[in-house]
Amino acid sequence: MKTGGQLIVEALVANGVKRISCVPGESYLAVLDALHDTDIDVIVCRQEGGAAMMADCWGRLTGEPGVCMVTRGPGATNASAGLHVARQDSIPMILFIGQVQREAREREAFQEIEYRRAFTEVAKWVGEIDDPARIPEFVTRAFAVATSGRPGPVVLTLPEDMLTESTEAPLARAYQPVESHPGPSQIARFEELLAAAERPIAILGGTRWSAESVAAFRRFAERWRLPVGCSFRRQMLFDHVNPVYAGDVGIGINPALAKEIKEADLVLLVGGRFSEMPSSSYTLLDVPYPRQTLVHVHPDPAELGRVYRPDLAIAASPRDFVAALDDVRPAGGEPAWSARTAAMHEAYLKWSTPPEKGPGDVQMGPIMNWIEANTAPDTIFTNGAGNYATWLHRFHRFRRYGTQAAPASGSMGYGLPAAVAAKQLHPEREVVCFAGDGCFLMHGQEFATAIRYQLPIIVLVINNGIYGTIRMHQEREYPGRVSATDLTNPDFAALARAYGGHGETVVRTEEFADAFLRARASGKPAIIEIKLDPEAITPTRTLSEIRNG
Repeated sequence: MKTGGQLIVEALVANGVKRISCVPGESYLAVLDALHDTDIDVIVCRQEGGAAMMADCWGRLTGEPGVCMVTRGPGATNASAGLHVARQDSIPMILFIGQVQREAREREAFQEIEYRRAFTEVAKWVGEIDDPARIPEFVTRAFAVATSGRPGPVVLTLPEDMLTESTEAPLARAYQPVESHPGPSQIARFEELLAAAERPIAILGGTRWSAESVAAFRRFAERWRLPVGCSFRRQMLFDHVNPVYAGDVGIGINPALAKEIKEADLVLLVGGRFSEMPSSSYTLLDVPYPRQTLVHVHPDPAELGRVYRPDLAIAASPRDFVAALDDVRPAGGEPAWSARTAAMHEAYLKWSTPPEKGPGDVQMGPIMNWIEANTAPDTIFTNGAGNYATWLHRFHRFRRYGTQAAPASGSMGYGLPAAVAAKQLHPEREVVCFAGDGCFLMHGQEFATAIRYQLPIIVLVINNGIYGTIRMHQEREYPGRVSATDLTNPDFAALARAYGGHGETVVRTEEFADAFLRARASGKPAIIEIKLDPEAITPTRTLSEIRNG
């Protein structure tokens, strides 16, 4: 006989869970008690949204479900921000929520929410376990649902009395991943389309990739001299220095690259949905019938034709599609588009070279150049949302898979909890978080989590005293009518020291290098506050230029 709490933990162990993030609550004390007797690392967080985002980051970097536990009501609704990130970004994640006791349901008991109604929009599946004997069934199903087809978050709610009830139950078994494979006729048809093309391009996105599949696709693209772009915040899927890399297909896309996509005669989408941000508000491909011949590869058949009607739809994970490309080779000689590919790469290199000058005493261009020259290729970069992220996404040249954790959903506050999770997952690698001043304070309390677990992340807080992205749009749409976008901030370096970490303040460009080196040498979680002039709202246009049209 085992309690429901013990059965939950037993099922987690059976499914290979090594770590969970949580904010404790009395509604699932029986699970916390059972975790005491396992080797699962329990990362105690300071807010449920941060805990859920940490679980998202683990899923994002490993391909295995990140696991988070929160209590009912306010705890669950706080965590919903992380659910939304995982849903829109197709990240495998499981959120366990303590629930009111079974006899009190449907009475609006203390902190009661009907999660199947509340969370269906931001989860692949929401289930409630009424019978502890069914825990192995529900948990294994949760892992399978979270990882199959288009990955995403699953919610399981745990009535408090169910967790303390004892029962007999079958021994939990590990889930088996469900894979979808391309058919030989589909690969043959793709080869025909590619061989007949004159202006092809591949755009990589989504999840269910691996370091091996990324390397295999690189070899395929090199054989064909095929230009490759990466979807919004999926830049780690291709080496940016490779001569066939064409650039990132996201917010603020290089106009030259946008033109090439519009004028392409074959577009290969692998893994992603090509939603609003990478598609430049659905303008790069016509909806529902693209002008270009479209080959769309996605692990979930429901996504094929959902927005764009493809000429060739292949229901397969990126890993399995790429594995089928080993024998897809050009007939001989250089493909006709080789010169175009080289020109696209040169255009990318020019586009991704940061400016040396800008308004104010801090220039982000030279800072980005220094970061490029002084961080290892396996450094993990994280960020949330805001104009500051342009400096990272446009000017950092990602070299390896597993080095980026950023929300395609555009969620502020993601970078810091993601950095904590990434460092816990890869303690041997440097982790650098980019955050705006507004973004940082969405989940800045998770710096305390980094301190508690001695995770020496480096956080760059780019402080311009405003909600920069919103101010930019505001000045364009309502010039001179500033409303609700100014911020009053703490001394971020002093805040780091108050937590027990290392703090630096940069007010001139030349101060950054030594500040970063001191932060790295401290061996502590560190915050480097970069005082950026609000006029430096984008790398190429000032706030005044936007205001004045």
